Amino acid sequence: EPDVLDLEIATAALTEMRDAYEVFKPYKDERKVSVFGSARTQSDDPLYAQARDLAAALSDRGWMTVTGAGPGIMLAAMEGAGVENSIGVSIRLPFESGANSIIADDDKHVSMKYFFTRKLMLIKESQAFVCLPGGVGTLDETFELLTLMQTGKSPLVPVVMMDAPESTYWARWRDFVADEFLANGLISPDDLDLVTFRSTVEEAVADICG
Repeated sequence: EPDVLDLEIATAALTEMRDAYEVFKPYKDERKVSVFGSARTQSDDPLYAQARDLAAALSDRGWMTVTGAGPGIMLAAMEGAGVENSIGVSIRLPFESGANSIIADDDKHVSMKYFFTRKLMLIKESQAFVCLPGGVGTLDETFELLTLMQTGKSPLVPVVMMDAPESTYWARWRDFVADEFLANGLISPDDLDLVTFRSTVEEAVADICG
């Protein structure tokens, strides 16, 4: 005698997964890179240009770009990849307007209610990942990806922590992980080898395509 609310959550989650599988199905043989980053990054931020230029460079090499379909870094990456090489997995939130203008009306977009189903699709379907500076949501996606790889639940693939040359975001994150996680035996030394830290598009493209 399951609770009705439990059944509603399970049914909604399965429906979202089914819809997402249908969106990704025609592109299952295409190489895809998921780009994580802040929805609040402005268009004049150097990180915006990096996300756009990286997605454009990978698009030229036959890669599709998958993002959360929102503004900021997600919009920048889709601008670089172009609508033909973009797939969007948006989240329905009361304080956000939905998918960005590039992907909103395209058939390569799926809207989801739950963060856990959204993260499943952002991670399951890609063969490489680029993490740019962001807030709680970006770190949530990044740590989930690293947890899956660390525990063998997800294959080892390129994960690039991308930053602007003058930024200290990932450098300070790496110091925190080393000083608090590694120094206290909470992770293994080779867990830090799961990622590379890059500040140029050329380096990131080399990591992913190599």
